[in-house]
Formats: sequence, C-alpha cells, structure tokens
Amino acid sequence: MQIIQSIREKGAAIVIVVIALSLISFILMDAKQGGSRLFGSVSNNVGEVNGEKIELAVFNKKVKDAEDMQAQRTGQRPTGVQTYQTRDQVWNQIVAEKIFYNEASKIGIEFTAKELSYILLSNDPSNPFLQEQSLKDSITGKLDIKKAQTAMNNIKKFKGEQKDQVNAQIVDPLKLNNTVAKYSALLNASAYYPKWMEKKDGEENIAFSNISFVTVPYTEINDSTIKVTDEDVNNYVSKHKEQFKQEAGRNISYVAFSQLPSSEDSSVAYNSLSQLKSEFEADSNAKAFVARNVSTIDFKDDYTTKAKLNQIFADTLTKLAVGGVFGPYVDKTNYVLAKMLGTKQLPDSVNARHILIGTNDPQTGQPTMVDSVAKKLADSIYNAIQAGSNFTALALQFSTDQGSKIKGGDLGTFGYGTMVPEFNEFCFTKSTGSKGVVKTDFGYHIIEVVSQKGLNTAYKIAYVGKEIAASDVTINKSSLDATKASAIKSKEELEKYIAKNGLSLTAVPSMIKENDYQAGALQDARAVVRWAFEAKKGDISEPFSVGDQFIVAVVDKINDKGVQDATTARPGCEAIIRNNKKADIIKKKIGNNPTLESAASAYGKQIQGAGADSTITFNSQIINGVGMEAKVIGAAFNKDYQSKVSPLIDGTTGVFIVKVNSIQNKPAETQEQVSARATSKIGNIRSQTNGWYEGLRKQADIVDERSKHY
Repeated sequence: MQIIQSIREKGAAIVIVVIALSLISFILMDAKQGGSRLFGSVSNNVGEVNGEKIELAVFNKKVKDAEDMQAQRTGQRPTGVQTYQTRDQVWNQIVAEKIFYNEASKIGIEFTAKELSYILLSNDPSNPFLQEQSLKDSITGKLDIKKAQTAMNNIKKFKGEQKDQVNAQIVDPLKLNNTVAKYSALLNASAYYPKWMEKKDGEENIAFSNISFVTVPYTEINDSTIKVTDEDVNNYVSKHKEQFKQEAGRNISYVAFSQLPSSEDSSVAYNSLSQLKSEFEADSNAKAFVARNVSTIDFKDDYTTKAKLNQIFADTLTKLAVGGVFGPYVDKTNYVLAKMLGTKQLPDSVNARHILIGTNDPQTGQPTMVDSVAKKLADSIYNAIQAGSNFTALALQFSTDQGSKIKGGDLGTFGYGTMVPEFNEFCFTKSTGSKGVVKTDFGYHIIEVVSQKGLNTAYKIAYVGKEIAASDVTINKSSLDATKASAIKSKEELEKYIAKNGLSLTAVPSMIKENDYQAGALQDARAVVRWAFEAKKGDISEPFSVGDQFIVAVVDKINDKGVQDATTARPGCEAIIRNNKKADIIKKKIGNNPTLESAASAYGKQIQGAGADSTITFNSQIINGVGMEAKVIGAAFNKDYQSKVSPLIDGTTGVFIVKVNSIQNKPAETQEQVSARATSKIGNIRSQTNGWYEGLRKQADIVDERSKHY
C-alpha cells in the first residue's frame, strides 16, 4: 500500500493530463448533486455510449476514488461545486475512454501486459515508480530495477480494493496514455503532401494579381431601414443548420433576496466589541482574553512585519504603544480589536540549511519513524556537526527532505513567516552561525543559520474578532420575502412585485442545460437547474437557498434539442442577413451588366487599385486598404476577368466589382523556401488532426442520464 499511496498524486495527474491534453476537443458536460425521483423507477445506469451501459455503482465508485485522491492531496474533502466538478471529470473520462478504446480496437491498437512491465521497469518519465524515492538508486537517481521488480511482484498479488486502486492509479492511466500515443502517431504518420499539391501550392505562392475595383460599403444604407424578420432568420438557419445546432435547455431569470447581515446585525457585532475594548486594554494575559471571548481570529504568539498587516490600518496599528488597543474596525467579515503586545528588530530575510529527520510521510501523513528514534538520530547528527563533521555530507546521507538534501540541505533565502512557526522562530531570532535541533510537524530539523539580511521592526499583535453575521431576524425576513414572491402565479405579476419592492429580475445570460450546476452568477445552483427542467414555461419556483441569498426563479423559455429558433439564432445571423438585404438593394441600384465606371457613378465612388505592390496572392488574408475579402481575392485570380469585369460580389464589408489588370509571377522560390513550405504544410496537416477526438465524439451515440440521480 505504501507504493500506491506514494504515487497516488502522480496517478491522478496522469489521468488529468491525458484527458485534458490528448483529448483536447472534449467539451466538459455538467455534473449534479445526488437525489432521487418521487415517481417512477430510477435506472441503475447513469448513461451509455454507443449502446454500452455506464452503471451507477461503477460511476459512483470512480467518483469516490477521485474524491479520496483529492482529499489526500489537499487535506480536505470536496464540497459543493467541487463535488459537481469531480462527477463531471469522471463522466468525461469514462465517455472518452469508451469512445476511444472502441475506435482503437477497430485498428488493432492495444496495451499489453508486456508493455506495462516494460514501462514500470524503465526510466521513462511516464513511469509512476519514479515518483517513489524508495524505488530509486540513491546515487544515480534512476530506477533501481531490482526494487521495482519486487514492487511489481507484490502488486500482482493484490486483490479486491487494492487491485482496483492499482488499476485506477497505475494501469489505467498508463494504458490510456500509451494507446493515445500510438493512435496519434498513426495519424501523424498519415500526413501526406502529394506532389501535385506541392506543385500547385508552389505556383500559387509566387503568383500575384493587380486589380482595379469599386466597392460600395454596406454603411451606405442605414441599418434602421432594413428589417430582419423571424422568417428571414428561420430561412437562413435552415440553410446553415450545422451552425445553429442546440442541445435541449432552459432560459431562466430570477430575483434574489439577500441573506447578508443588515446594518442592525453589523451594529450588534460592533457594540459587543466596543464593550470589550477597555477590558482588553487592561488585561495582562492577551492569549487567555482572546480565548475567553471566543475570537474569530486565533492568538498567535509571534511577530509579523508591517507588510503583512491589514494595509488599510497598518500605519495606525504600528504606531500603537505597547498595551494600546485600536478598534473596532472592519477586516473582511469581522469587526476587530487589535492590541499591541510588543516589538522587536528582526531580519528581512534569512539563508539557512537543514537536515530533516522526518517522522511521517509528507504526502500520506503515515508515520515513517518512531519519534524517540528520530530525536536520538537528530541529536547524534547535531553533536557530530558540532564536533566538526561536514554538514553537506550528513545532509546527503540522512536528510529526508528530498528537495534540499541534494543541495547539502541548503534552503536558500526566505522571508519571515515563510516556514512553519518553530522553524521560522529559530531562524529569525537566533544569530548568524547558530545551530540547533528544532521539532516541527515534519520531524526533527538540524538547522544552521547561514546568513541574515537587513533589520526591520516586527510587531506582536493580539486580535479579538467578532463575525458580522446575519441574525435570525434578517434571514427570516429574507425567507419570508422570497416566499411571498414564489406565491405569485405569473411572470408579469412577479415583475410588478419586483418593481414595487425595489428589486430586480436577473436574466441568466446563457441557456442552462440539464446537467448544469451553475446558472449565470449562481455558482451552486443544481437545485434550481433541476427544478427548471421539471417546470413549464412561465412557472415560478419555490425559494432556493443559493450562497448568501434566496432565489426565486422563473422559466422564460424551453429550448428543444435540434436547431435554434429565430429568437435564439438572431444574434448569430442578423447582421449577415441585414448585409445580404443591403447587397440586393445596392446591386439593384447599380443595375445589370455594370462597368467599373457605371458602378462607381451609381454611388459616387472612385475606381481603386490594389496589388501593384504584389501583395495580393492566392494565400493572402487581407487586401491592403480593404480588409478581409476572400471572395474578392478569389476573383482577382480568375483570368476571365482580365477581358471583362466580374459580376457584382457580395463581400464582407460591401458590394464589389473587380477587373483583373494582370496576373504575374514573383521570382521562383529557392530550394530552401520550397523545403520550408513543405515542412510547414506537413505541420499544418498534422495540426488539423488534433481535433480527432471531437470528431469521434460527434459520431458517438451518447446518452447522459446523470440528472436522474444527481
């Protein structure tokens, strides 16, 4: 188990990296809070991919494993939004693996036991064994093959939960990473630049056009004169369905009733501290006073620099006489009293080195050495150093701090408060050259203060804090107001209520989907989302407690899966449709069979020229003085327009008519330029394969039923 625990963090990192980078096109879906339905049976599955079920029990176990790993890394169990995010990540991982492994198996890609053994017995950076110091050679830093072989043999004996952990943290990430690498390599190897294309690109690369043209910008016609109807939008959407696909979703708005403290609540906290001020000033035991009065700020028996004080009040605090008290003042969500206990001169920074005799594993927290044994060893090393032994050599031999031992224990230069309190106290209060043994939560440190720089005043300050908290009266009033709003039967009546009471209705800016747990600025709004998908258009919700407010929501619109309706699609196409209508008006006024001269005359424009400087090539992105006009560039290389003008062209910024004056060639490319172009082309072709997973995902039949359970 020690091996599993040591590489747990690395294993999680591999999963995250592979999913996030190798499967870069995958768009995260949304996760949900647990729950059950009141009516109807609940499926034992959370979804399926191409007909293959994803069992609820399997999904929940993977989520729990992920949460356990996160808790082990951070020391805290995930809550709220973190729980939703973890479910989301696990869902995406399962879906991605099922889609990908199905595709890989079709072309014979697999990850064998022999490959697994090869990686685990190698110095490949992907080998998780390299994260376990006990499996590495202490001199070379490389994998000790014999120790790794022993570890592998032990792992093979694991069963049940231990085996599942090994698979989740070692085997599965390596399998996915290795299989993705093979698949990507095949795609890269398939990139081919045929000779005919290379020849064509070479010809286009040296050709340039010189044109004369007239442009009538769309701004000639005022936007207000052009009406874009819903029918226009629907017709456009029907011709561009791929651009306007949508998932099923809801548009909602809500009114919020704050649960934040009122001015009366603030006064309660202020007055309670004001009554303590004289007592605090007279009390001789600040630590006991802080504890006795249940302060929200713990007592710290150390000194701090001015830079680390509340900068709004730093000047006032540092000018307090010893025993003086300042406040109450507001610091974040508290009212605070501050008492000056003393000052001293401390270095700005210290350079120190140490030898750590660790008593527990910093990653797992598991004991690694009995305290009394560690203390005895630390004292022996200290005595040896005092007798003249080499500090660097002893650090290399005994220190369990892997980061500093390779540097002879050197920790570099650090500021006050950077290290844990006991370590910090020794380094900043002892003089240069001091040595000693100090115990911390990590174990026993043999410390030497190498040098100190600068001296500044540091301050010991005791704080008594009282939270500015909402009272029951405030919360109950907010709840009652929200309940009144939720009893209203229509959005129109709700809007009247809102206007009458000085409130506001907030529209969630984007459509929410069934698995969402956020709704606009509402971060932990899973309950609101679930309600919205069970409600009808116009329904008004019961109050939901979200963060520090009660929310009453209303369903504004129900969006079915398919293509967007006119209202939803309008922002994405209205400007294009308007310009198309303007183009028709402009072309009608210019007339049929125009010349450059007649087109210019119709709108009082000038005939312009471009390309004499050889900047209009087939691969040009813009035309100098005109902008990005791909259709005009295409027309510039149509040889038919050397003998006659082009038809009127609906461009991006206006209507164009083009006459090609000449199509010429620049000097032929050098061999170096040809090679560079070929290399660039191959690179571009390969880069286009980066979206391969998104392509597979779009073809897959994915059924997401998580909302039935969370």
